Amino acid sequence: MSIQLFPSILPNKSGYLKVSELHELYWEEVGNPDGVPVVFLHGGPGAGFAPIHRQFFDPTFYRIILFDQRGAGKSRPAAECKENTTDDLVNDLEVLRGFLGVDKWLIFGGSWGSTLALAYGEAHPDRCSGFILRGIFLGTQLEIDWFVNGMGIFFPEIKRKFLGFLSKTEREDPLSAFSSRLNDPDPKKRQEAAEVWSSYEESCSMLMPTNHKLSDSISPSQMLALARIEVHYFIHQNFLKPNVLLDEISVISDKPAFIIQGRYDVVCPIYSADKLANLWPKAQYQIIDAAGHSALEPGIKSALVNATEKMKNLGNF
Repeated sequence: MSIQLFPSILPNKSGYLKVSELHELYWEEVGNPDGVPVVFLHGGPGAGFAPIHRQFFDPTFYRIILFDQRGAGKSRPAAECKENTTDDLVNDLEVLRGFLGVDKWLIFGGSWGSTLALAYGEAHPDRCSGFILRGIFLGTQLEIDWFVNGMGIFFPEIKRKFLGFLSKTEREDPLSAFSSRLNDPDPKKRQEAAEVWSSYEESCSMLMPTNHKLSDSISPSQMLALARIEVHYFIHQNFLKPNVLLDEISVISDKPAFIIQGRYDVVCPIYSADKLANLWPKAQYQIIDAAGHSALEPGIKSALVNATEKMKNLGNF
């Protein structure tokens, strides 16, 4: 039986938190102010969170904290890559936790959010009561190369459109080419590149194709943030040492966890989730057979809500 999202809910509190001379993060709280803290880590990097992400959690039980990472969503300045590394984002989580007076929290993240969740957990294990992770991305060069080239094995027509936007010379180094275009002085050229990059990922995210266009749900500035920040991180190997997230998993492997993975996730293939699950004995690993990458695939959505419910009895709160 499919488990539905919780009803839509408005924030109790929201605001901006200055985390550097340059960056301010947008944050909000929903649900029970005295409940068990859970923090939602969005994907991308650069995607920002959406109102629907509040609905994975029982608002009577959880104190639900959501925020836009540096340069993403409503955070300021938008689409900014300066002072924007994985270590910066990990440190921001600690600043936000202290600002909100949270002792420890449940970490919920999908796609890039799973990467950040692991990086944060390994840096601050005592601040984590448990993990709910979806669409695992370990930030490795293998996964970056797969994103740029491998997805075309399953979506050749979409890859042709993606790389066809670039000149023949640019196709020799697509990441550098997109980086140059996404930072072009001409706003029109920046936006064209952002739409091509973002649509490529979106078009490969669902098991079954839809008529939905990314431009229908996010603004041009949000699309630019997603594309520019994602390319920035990919060019720098996500600011992670090779295989570091698996190499250091022992510091959190005693924590309760759910790992939820679409069998046919082309954006973040199951290979990474399987490696992570085999190093995490306490993790409940669930493969959703009829699903791709998106958190809103019916089977994944249901599994995520079920995980937040089961965690009520498992988390070290």
